[in-house]
Amino acid sequence: MGNGLSEQPSFVSNVSFFQSFHIAILGLDSAGKTTVLYRLQFNEFVNTVPTKGFNAEKVKVSLGGHRTVTFHFWDVGGQEKLRPLWKSYTRCTDGIIFVVDSVDVERMEEAKTELHKIAKTSENQGVPLLVVANKQDLRHSLGLAEIEKLLALKELGPATPWHLQSTCAIIGDGLREGLDRLHDMILKRRKVLRQQKKKR
Repeated sequence: MGNGLSEQPSFVSNVSFFQSFHIAILGLDSAGKTTVLYRLQFNEFVNTVPTKGFNAEKVKVSLGGHRTVTFHFWDVGGQEKLRPLWKSYTRCTDGIIFVVDSVDVERMEEAKTELHKIAKTSENQGVPLLVVANKQDLRHSLGLAEIEKLLALKELGPATPWHLQSTCAIIGDGLREGLDRLHDMILKRRKVLRQQKKKR
């Protein structure tokens, strides 16, 4: 579920073997951001405590089409007092992963406010966004269509490429597929930026 970036870009090539990408992992507290990070790093569930500042990890991930990509992940605490710091972690980032708790209906409005705030800051204009709908394995989790509506993803506008991915971070379901899409959106954006530079 996204905004028209579903096709696999033809320009993905071996050049991605040598690239690394800076990704900020954001979201409200208890959404599962650190679980996402350590599932990607160790391919196992790591019991976590609330993040007081940030966790930074360099992770090599195997994506589709035999691509191995290095991501520098910055997982930033989601408590209200830490959210003003998010801006400093998204400056010059290649992509943003925003994790939402699919069961926490009551805080979906708060998640929407924070998501739109960070996506619409001037330095994040056009930065690809992967929205991770976590905890999809739980019985009362909202469906993707409902989450898309509650987060008003279509209101992000055409400048922000986004993809909404169903996941269960504890067992890793959906994470690699989501990263694959984020990686493709980043490459697509880089290509557009290169073309714009040439025109100047």
